[in-house]
Amino acid sequence: MLLLLDLDYDLDGLALAAFADLLTAAGLALPHRIALRPNTGMATGLDMDGDGRFGTLDDAQGWGRFAGAGGMALLSRLPIRADTLIDHSALLWRDLPDARLPRVDGALFPSDAVFAEQRLSSTNHWEVAIDTPSGLLHLMAWHAGPPAFGGPHDRNRLRNGDETAFWRRRLDGAFGPAPPTPFVLLGGANLDPDQGDGDHDQIRALLQHPALLDPAPRAAAPPPGVPPTATAHWPDGPGALRVDYLLPSEGLQVRDSGLVWPQGTAHHALVWVSIAWPP
Repeated sequence: MLLLLDLDYDLDGLALAAFADLLTAAGLALPHRIALRPNTGMATGLDMDGDGRFGTLDDAQGWGRFAGAGGMALLSRLPIRADTLIDHSALLWRDLPDARLPRVDGALFPSDAVFAEQRLSSTNHWEVAIDTPSGLLHLMAWHAGPPAFGGPHDRNRLRNGDETAFWRRRLDGAFGPAPPTPFVLLGGANLDPDQGDGDHDQIRALLQHPALLDPAPRAAAPPPGVPPTATAHWPDGPGALRVDYLLPSEGLQVRDSGLVWPQGTAHHALVWVSIAWPP
């Protein structure tokens, strides 16, 4: 199974199909795939960031140069059970238990009207099951926005932290019964446990959740100057950080894990984990 981040979404799935064809031609057939419309670039008609302007990139539900920019998609060798799909992407930020919304002098910033529309997900939060020979394996996927560039009211920092906190709430039984096991939680948190911008406590708490295993993948040959545990590197920005995660549920057996850095100027490594199920 392969989760892609920052793959542009289109209504007919043409970009995803073309990518799958490239994989097949290279010898990796992943014929089952799913992509949902992301919040990136989704127009709201509101001044979401309170800068007094309308229709800017920050006024979409999630930052994006056009609707569907930088979405996410799942490809699988085994069938994806679309009937198990749960899409949390439309959840309002204010409806997250213990949501931390930006405020000025106790009032929501920029307005109550904004938070009547503002979704939690910058891109997506969704769940779906894979039909394996041993039964259903549930996947929970997300891609959070960056914690930086949010202005003096910490809008992006707070939202990024809550996008990760969502999964702890979900694992603890919010938004319906706790997710069925076994499962794998995977995606991009845009949040390092120790370095860079953001509320590090949120990702630390997720990594320490008793329902999850953290394989802590390492790269055998990271780029020069990049620690083996870093999954992303912005040499002209925050540097090398661990921001991408693949976390099996407790009870699954992790056989191996690692990071593969592509050649060229890619900012992110491929994070992989091999699991045995049943153990």
